Amino acid sequence: VQLVESGGELVQSGGSLRLSCAASGFTFSRYHMSWYRQVPGKERELVAAITIVGGKTTYADSSEGRFTISRDNAKNTVYLQMNSLKPEDKAVYYCKAHGPVLSTVQRDYWGQGTQVTVSS
Repeated sequence: VQLVESGGELVQSGGSLRLSCAASGFTFSRYHMSWYRQVPGKERELVAAITIVGGKTTYADSSEGRFTISRDNAKNTVYLQMNSLKPEDKAVYYCKAHGPVLSTVQRDYWGQGTQVTVSS
């Protein structure tokens, strides 16, 4: 099982980034996907989540209206489009897979993270 995030980089305040998370080793379409972020000394927090067929999305208050989560089940990839970035968005961003749905045994898989830095 692998989740590989990419797209994190240094960007100016007000800019945009698109993060990608490529999945392999499991049936991607049977897993709900989400993005989390973490800064040193704080707990990892949910940024956005999307259901298996993308019918429902959920956002943290801090990302609502600026970030958009999407997935492409044909490419086994989940995305996070981040617009109007702020310095407080600086964090390591992780993707997580939760599932498989309708299974009595479900588990979480995590990627290794990608660093997003926003300069003021």
